Amino acid sequence: MSAQRARYENEPPSGWQALPEQQHQQQTDQLAPISDTETRRATELVQRIVTIFGEKVIGQEGLRTALISTLLAGGHVLLESVPGLAKTTAASTLAKAVSGSFHRIQCTPDLMPNDIVGTQIFNYSTNEFSTQLGPVHANFVLLDEINRSSAKTQSAMLEAMQERQTSIGGEIYPLPDPFMTLATQNPIEEEGTYVLPEAQMDRFLMKEVVTYPTPNEEVDILELTSSPGYRKPVEHEPITLEDVKFLQDLVGRVYVDLSIRQYIVALINTTRGGGPRPLPNFNQHVRVGASPRGGIALMRVAQAVAVQEGRTYVVPDDVKKLRHPVLRHRLVRTYDALANNVAPESLIDAVFATVPTP
Repeated sequence: MSAQRARYENEPPSGWQALPEQQHQQQTDQLAPISDTETRRATELVQRIVTIFGEKVIGQEGLRTALISTLLAGGHVLLESVPGLAKTTAASTLAKAVSGSFHRIQCTPDLMPNDIVGTQIFNYSTNEFSTQLGPVHANFVLLDEINRSSAKTQSAMLEAMQERQTSIGGEIYPLPDPFMTLATQNPIEEEGTYVLPEAQMDRFLMKEVVTYPTPNEEVDILELTSSPGYRKPVEHEPITLEDVKFLQDLVGRVYVDLSIRQYIVALINTTRGGGPRPLPNFNQHVRVGASPRGGIALMRVAQAVAVQEGRTYVVPDDVKKLRHPVLRHRLVRTYDALANNVAPESLIDAVFATVPTP
């Protein structure tokens, strides 16, 4: 591992000032080293999640990777696709794979914040109020068609996502740990919808765009859904919530070299029109680049990818692997870019192509 680390300890990009060596060493020393036993345990746990996921969901490797990476990184994910592409099935299967509680909330224009977080109910027999917790109090919460709920309801849910708690009648109720929100939205329907503001979308760790399966995968889907065992519980033994907490703790301890951190900062600054090698005319396509939260997300997801790959350190390919889901919803495109159908993925690829890889 030391040889791999040394390989990526290169000179930082020109124009970027490194952290003082002593300060960086202190930050590194605070992380407990990951043992081989922990690495083997993490690999086995991730493989069990993948196996259970494959029992109910055919194909959709990108969706599976996004969901597992978001879970390990302790974030939330926004799923965008047309109906019928197994988003709900994938969410419930992920919950079953880790023995977590699962609640689905169908968002509608008349959905109120109290319908999500909970409310107080007056008991006439005792003349006292009792608190009834809402469906957000679960390990996994699926917000189906979040863009159909009003701005006030969206705000209440996103506050619960950020603070990991709800407030009912002046009392604080912590959400279960681990807690993960999976929100879906339909891009083809606009009537009766409320678009998520960019500042709220930035709260999601990733935005995964789910695509159609291949024809061969669709044949397998028909066979799977018609089999007698499709409605039965998963065959393999799921992992526990304590195992999930172990994986999330392990992700935070994955070694990220200083050169990798500087690489991430250079990428984020390039999306804002700066960076070590600014892209010419980039501001004609992007009005607002990624925030520092985007850099944190890139690093955290890269650590989660490293754990899934069985490594205890991050390499540049880990940062690149999920660059589209991490950054596509953090770039605010100009009107010209929207009119010319300039995809955010092409802008992200241009940024990664111009920033030198350590």
